[in-house]
Amino acid sequence: MKAINVALLGLGTVGKGVYQTINTHQERLRDITGCSVHVSTFLIEHPEKHATVNGTTVTDIRTITENPDIDIVFEAIVGKEPAFSYLKKCIQAGKHVITANKEMFAVHGKELRELARQHHVSIGYDATTAGGIPIIQMIQHVLQANNVLKVQAILNGTTNYILTEMRDQNAAFEDALQQAQQLGYAEADPTNDVEGFDAFYKLMILSELIYNEQPNWNDVKRIGITSISEKDIAENQLTNKRIKHIASIWKEDGRILAKVEPVSLPRDHPLYAIEGVDNAINIETDILGELTLKGPGAGALPTASAMIEDFCLIYSGKSQKEKSTVVVS
Repeated sequence: MKAINVALLGLGTVGKGVYQTINTHQERLRDITGCSVHVSTFLIEHPEKHATVNGTTVTDIRTITENPDIDIVFEAIVGKEPAFSYLKKCIQAGKHVITANKEMFAVHGKELRELARQHHVSIGYDATTAGGIPIIQMIQHVLQANNVLKVQAILNGTTNYILTEMRDQNAAFEDALQQAQQLGYAEADPTNDVEGFDAFYKLMILSELIYNEQPNWNDVKRIGITSISEKDIAENQLTNKRIKHIASIWKEDGRILAKVEPVSLPRDHPLYAIEGVDNAINIETDILGELTLKGPGAGALPTASAMIEDFCLIYSGKSQKEKSTVVVS
């Protein structure tokens, strides 16, 4: 059987994680898919900076969409554009796609999923929501009979790391942020993380998945962690509480309600003990009750793991028989 040929859009932190994981897990991927997996093409803005990659580097998306040998496209670009336009063209060209782009997918996910159905290809987006936690696949494929009543989650590893450092090391916000940047957990411009935009985008993706719609974005309260002081942290410690940056979504009287904000959690709350860069999601369901999933929420490999798991779902033996109609994640 011929190799599965992969195109990779972007070769930043996440893209490099995907490339590394595919290369180091060839035997495992062959066991799952029945084929070898080859990253054959890289779409990179500045190919001269990545001369060491083993494959063809291109700057024009048409090189990928017009190549019939490319089977699947991994997208690891930052921002809504050109990621959305690229994925749209890839789907229209009959390519399966997998994305980690939460901002783009929060805005365009519904359109891309519908487009994938029309063109009989699969789209994976588990990596858009909570790092290495397979929450999308969990809701889609495990919690089918259960109605999800409410979700409370820590969806951003950077803010969770900062709040943990402020408490454990008595650090000021600015010092904890600088430490997060030095460790690669926060970008040079950390606005998306510390102001709650990243968690907001992820929450909107979950809303679309759970309720098949999103609330009006202007109605969602979004408060970051920049105003949290050492005094706030200390006062919460006196009452055995911890400040966590919580994204919540639920339905009330037929309306979807959502918010992203710092919350003082008591010791018995399921998200109280989630520390460092970890993410966690607490799901309240009507049959099972409460379920909490925890996992790494920042860094290249957790995101790469989620993308590779989507890939395996698409190309597993079951999906190979059905991939002309199945849309995963």
